[in-house]
Amino acid sequence: MTELAHTAWPDVPPDALVLLPIGSTEQHGPHLPLDTDSVIAHAVARRAATALPAALVTPTLPYGASGEHAGFPGTVSIGHEALRTVLVEAVRSLSLWAARIVLVNGHGGNTATLATAVRLLRAEGHDVAWTGCSPPGGDAHAGRTETSLMLHLAPEHVRLESAATGDTRPLSVLLPELMAHGVRAVSPSGVLGDPRGASAAEGRTTMDTMVSTTVRRITAWTVDDRGRLAEPAQQAVRP
Repeated sequence: MTELAHTAWPDVPPDALVLLPIGSTEQHGPHLPLDTDSVIAHAVARRAATALPAALVTPTLPYGASGEHAGFPGTVSIGHEALRTVLVEAVRSLSLWAARIVLVNGHGGNTATLATAVRLLRAEGHDVAWTGCSPPGGDAHAGRTETSLMLHLAPEHVRLESAATGDTRPLSVLLPELMAHGVRAVSPSGVLGDPRGASAAEGRTTMDTMVSTTVRRITAWTVDDRGRLAEPAQQAVRP
């Protein structure tokens, strides 16, 4: 694995697989930093790349579509239209020399734009797909899952003494109100979940799961109709 930013151009492999992490700069409750999604996306991309041949990891895109968090100071959202333009132009540029491109997404609010952008890019003939960093069973935002991940990845930026329990209802229940009124309308703290019980050990286990899932999906390269990497079809078991 090589960090693209630290590479001289003659050292870029001709068959490069490029992983482009996409995060956000948005509130993550009173106890987690604004770059939480970016830190997680970069860590997944970087660790996955160590298991993939000729893999390069680009600098992380630190801004996304975070309008639902606009009620909190510190949030920076570039919106769906600007994000789509950035992704399309970045992949068009990368495709001039990269063999294959994976967008590794750390923020749920980016997914609709990723689907739109990647469908267009694939229609243009670019070998690109995207994958998310959401572990199965994780809570929605700044709860136990992300707090554990950040305790593993960047404990110096976690303020557990300030952690607060937020709205713990499932995201599927919260989504209509979130879309209409933003996160602050359902959680004044900005937390959707419960950080209690978070630990670095749990974060390490979750990160290992996300990395192995990412490697498996990239290796199989099964792309669905949203341009997203799907789980490979299970092999039939012979009697």
